[in-house]
Amino acid sequence: MTDERDPPEIPLEPFPVHRPESPFPPLYESLPPGPADPPSDWIETADAHDLPTRENRLAALGRFAFPPAPPLDDEGLAARDRRWTSRTIVVVAAFLLVFNAVSPLNWSRQQAPSWLQGTVQQMSEVWVTQLAVFGVDMPRQGVREMWMAARDARFIGQTPAPTSE
Repeated sequence: MTDERDPPEIPLEPFPVHRPESPFPPLYESLPPGPADPPSDWIETADAHDLPTRENRLAALGRFAFPPAPPLDDEGLAARDRRWTSRTIVVVAAFLLVFNAVSPLNWSRQQAPSWLQGTVQQMSEVWVTQLAVFGVDMPRQGVREMWMAARDARFIGQTPAPTSE
């Protein structure tokens, strides 16, 4: 006994090997033929990239007025690389000096007391205070607060995190 009222017309097999006829009639036999292609002057062997292109007048004038410089020798390449490296280091150092100004202060607090440590600590305290007026320390504080919240997070039933700071 089965739950189906009428047995299916197509036998239920996992992978049908041969289907004798399609349940959908073919459409290509019943459609009228489409219109013929219009005559064209298309050349089969032509390539659009072989066609001459008009040069931009402004580019030609620029090449005439400002001819390209000769290629650099090894010393010129080395000087260019040094300039690029120096500029990158200066930009990164300035970025860190502004947005991570508390790092030298934290470093000075971890060192043994000395003249250098005291000088760095005093200068860092003034620098951090001046930058706090502009609010540039807020992104660093926000990231630190998120890190501390994630560090102190616990699963249900887990012992609470030890208090820090």
